[in-house]
Amino acid sequence: MKAAVLKEFGSIENFEIVEIPTPKPGFKEVLVKVFATSVNPLDYQVRRGDYKNELELPVITGHDISGEIVALGLGVENFKIGDQVYYSPEIFKGYGSYAQYHVAHESIIGLKPKNLSHLEAATLPLAAGTAWEMLVSRAQLRINQSILVHGGAGGVGIPTIQIAKAMGAIVYTTARKIHHEFLRELGADFVIDYENENYVDVIQQMTDGSGVDIVIDTIGGNTLSDSGKILRQLGQVVTVVDIEKPQNLIEAWGKNATYHFVFTRQNRNKLDELTRLVESKKLKPVLSKVFPLSEIGKAHALLEYRAGDKNFYGKIGIEVEKEL
Repeated sequence: MKAAVLKEFGSIENFEIVEIPTPKPGFKEVLVKVFATSVNPLDYQVRRGDYKNELELPVITGHDISGEIVALGLGVENFKIGDQVYYSPEIFKGYGSYAQYHVAHESIIGLKPKNLSHLEAATLPLAAGTAWEMLVSRAQLRINQSILVHGGAGGVGIPTIQIAKAMGAIVYTTARKIHHEFLRELGADFVIDYENENYVDVIQQMTDGSGVDIVIDTIGGNTLSDSGKILRQLGQVVTVVDIEKPQNLIEAWGKNATYHFVFTRQNRNKLDELTRLVESKKLKPVLSKVFPLSEIGKAHALLEYRAGDKNFYGKIGIEVEKEL
């Protein structure tokens, strides 16, 4: 099979398309023919070497898959050959989605939403799965609670807004002005122009000083420390961003706040819930650009550096095989 193999950490030029043996499924595992994958910040972080102590080179990275089961290992009970599935490979196993075939344990895969193409479905497992983990598993969002989503036009922000609205939340989000109309169409109740407005001041004004119940951090920086200024009592902050410098949480201490640090876990139940949301039209993918697997480096450059498009938003799909 063909795979995009990362030979060295660092440049986008370090990917090489090579022929390698097709893997075989073991006990409780399935072999999936990969039709599509996508690109996430985690992918370029792995490529540039942020997690080099967790991986051995050469490595196949990539953390989203949509495809078809073509072989079953012994003991598989919940799937059959021909099933259309989607999932996020187990992170740091060293065998990701940038290949024509992939082996996965049946416990981490789910049936693909019937109303999505493989390219659309491949944008969801990691990003929407992370959103579900933040909102449901960790913050336990309830109807009529208020939530601020930092980076609403990003890969994680987009499904977070939609899932929060499906759960009955009041949603505030930050984004560039050019993306405001789009985010309102997704369901955001209030959109803040982070380039020209101070979100702390805006939230305080909009909520009459009472703040929000939950802050979702997808951008980092001073978000953890500043979020304490806009939390209600017993509020929560949920982040998926690596913490690179000390944060002053004195404001959050006074609010009896809870902080959650999320690194997405894979499981079928979460995917099944996402599929229900998609098929009921409460969650839709935003696929903004598609590259072939042979141009995986260009896809990384667009997401990491906004190369050629500073106003890019949504997800980048990677077509591995043409859909049947």
